[in-house]
Amino acid sequence: MAKRKILLTIQYDGSDYHGWQVQPGSSTVQGQLISAISSLIGKEVSVRGASRTDAGVSALGQLAVFEIDDCPIPTGNFKKAINDRLPDDIVITELKEVPLDFDLIGSVKNKLYRYTIYTGPTRPVLDIKHLWHLPADLDVEAMDKAAKHLVGKHDFKSFASAKDARESSIRTIFRCDVSLSGKRQFLNHGSRTTNHEYIFINVEGDGFLYNMVRNIVGSLVEVGTGRWEESKIKEVLEANDRTAAGPIAPPQGLCLIWIKY
Repeated sequence: MAKRKILLTIQYDGSDYHGWQVQPGSSTVQGQLISAISSLIGKEVSVRGASRTDAGVSALGQLAVFEIDDCPIPTGNFKKAINDRLPDDIVITELKEVPLDFDLIGSVKNKLYRYTIYTGPTRPVLDIKHLWHLPADLDVEAMDKAAKHLVGKHDFKSFASAKDARESSIRTIFRCDVSLSGKRQFLNHGSRTTNHEYIFINVEGDGFLYNMVRNIVGSLVEVGTGRWEESKIKEVLEANDRTAAGPIAPPQGLCLIWIKY
């Protein structure tokens, strides 16, 4: 039988996983997929992902591929059969056959990550695993203006983890914006009104360094709290030094929304 390469679009709640990539002794999303597909096929398969999300990070549009040969199962039957073998917090939303020369990593044009913050005084228990509960009065307009300094092709070394060993830290950011979700609670403080609500930070780029988005979020929060002027983000970017940036944001607020080719 002909060899086939299968492309998966995957959603997962990363709360209970040690990230995407297989790690000895730890439960990971990649490990769950390998187990489910291998169980279906009857032999060990390799599953490669387009993005390596960290522990606690979720995804609505992760992409992955696996290859098979000598398998009688029609491609159209794989989606349901694999989903039946996956835990409830991982699901394949789309599955299709792609050419054998399809390049999962090299063909990526852009990715979108979204980070969610809730600023209300009481933690939102139904959402707490998928956001950063930060009870503070954040200046969203200032954060959005600061975020615009990151758009374009730059060296993002200041926003990369020290663990990132890639040769180049130059990336292109197509979009970086900060907005309110519309779920609002208005609390009066003297002459002004504070918005306690959900805040979304969207970062779209051609690729990302290790912990880059979470470091960007942590730095934008420094602007939102008033500790930094919005122009400080440009200074951090130009410093090419991780110590110049703000603290890293918690992982649970981050979600991989989509990957495009």
